[in-house]
Amino acid sequence: MKVSTRIFFCYLTISIVCLYYPFDWILDNMRTRYLEGVEDPLVDQANILAAAVGIEMSNGSFDETLWYDTFAEVYQRSVSAQIYQLLKKSVDTRIYMTDRNGVVTFDSRFPENVGKDYAQWRDVHLTLSGKYGARTTRNVPDDENSSVLFVAAPIKVDGEIVGVLSVGKPTTNITWFVENAKVQVVAVALIALLVASLFSYLVSYWITRPIKRLTDYAIGMTDGSRPPFPELGKSEISQMGTAFKEMQEALEGKKYVEEYIQNLTHEIKSPLSAIRGAAELLDEPMEENQRKRFLNNIKNESLRIQDIIDRMLELAALENRQKLVKMEPVSLKGLVNTVVEGLESVMTRKSVSVSVALEDVTLTGDSFLLHRALVNLLQNSIDFSEEGGAISIQCRQEGSHLMIEIVDQGVGIEPYATQRIFEKFFSLQRPDSGKKSTGLGLNFVREVAHLHGGTITLQNRTPRGVRALLILALEPPLSP
Repeated sequence: MKVSTRIFFCYLTISIVCLYYPFDWILDNMRTRYLEGVEDPLVDQANILAAAVGIEMSNGSFDETLWYDTFAEVYQRSVSAQIYQLLKKSVDTRIYMTDRNGVVTFDSRFPENVGKDYAQWRDVHLTLSGKYGARTTRNVPDDENSSVLFVAAPIKVDGEIVGVLSVGKPTTNITWFVENAKVQVVAVALIALLVASLFSYLVSYWITRPIKRLTDYAIGMTDGSRPPFPELGKSEISQMGTAFKEMQEALEGKKYVEEYIQNLTHEIKSPLSAIRGAAELLDEPMEENQRKRFLNNIKNESLRIQDIIDRMLELAALENRQKLVKMEPVSLKGLVNTVVEGLESVMTRKSVSVSVALEDVTLTGDSFLLHRALVNLLQNSIDFSEEGGAISIQCRQEGSHLMIEIVDQGVGIEPYATQRIFEKFFSLQRPDSGKKSTGLGLNFVREVAHLHGGTITLQNRTPRGVRALLILALEPPLSP
């Protein structure tokens, strides 16, 4: 499992756990909170009504018939009260009164209960004892929605408790409020979980993004594409990335020196052997023409060694560059024309013709390096072309890049060599002379293309010939 996925699930799990318990507590205690909210005004109602009844009893004006008539009128009223999402259509409050012994003397909803003994009901018993009395009773034992909340207050005459007045409120509407609120709470919880998931993903992405950049950098270095060192911020990952880079540079430097020494030794060994053999033969008596031939061999092999050393030093300097040092506007048309003119004598000797089709484009780069790269590509095309062959150079702009295409009609690239043509010192025999080059030219071209934010590819054409495509950025990056 990826680190980002692990972080995401960890944050998500933490979010679920942290959200679950408070929301579960809210859902479990929501009914109690609503009952508390209803009980408070019932306390006020019970005490107000009990005080009114006490005054009427003190004055001898208490009339049960008037109270029955009043509640009958109240219950018959059509109420249309929009309480948020609940439409209340009738009054459902119930009032009953008892004497000092707990016997019912008045019941607004059920007059037939008059005369029943309520002395054992919690609201009546506690109130007669001078305490706060309240109870919740289900009209249907197995139905929680049938519960009625009763809150009682003492009826006093001359400061003495003579009875109890209890106000009852069915919890049907409370149940509706609770269920509706639960739906909203669950919806909020799901939204919160969704937001937490989103933030978990963003956090995991934010944490692992430097790791992904560092991984891509390591893969790029392994592939030989030499990507720029990524931006890693100022965290511990940045310190780790810097340590990796320093270690990679140290290892690369050591490997680079070892490879160069091995390659240089291998390439120089052959011309040195030829020079030594020719020098040993010069000590023996021979004709003048033969002596000149051996001296000419020594001179040619010495020049070959010099050419290898010069090209290796040039390539080494180029490979160690992290960015272009010299950048200037370069006219593509002028650059290509200069390259073609410089190789005109070589083309004339082989009777090779070159056609040029260019757009008038200016790019930013190092004109010297670009010139050398194009010379190497065109020289390759000439070397592998047969006498009387034709080479075409075309150029077009695609977006922010420039496509330079050199196509020849030569013998093409051997199948076994297609994956090695950019290796140092790898070279194929020229069809006309059978000789090989230093094998550093195409590697040099690849380095130049990379510094200019581009690439170089060579492909065989059908039925014959090679297509070299050099892609360059019109504005090379500040650092590759």
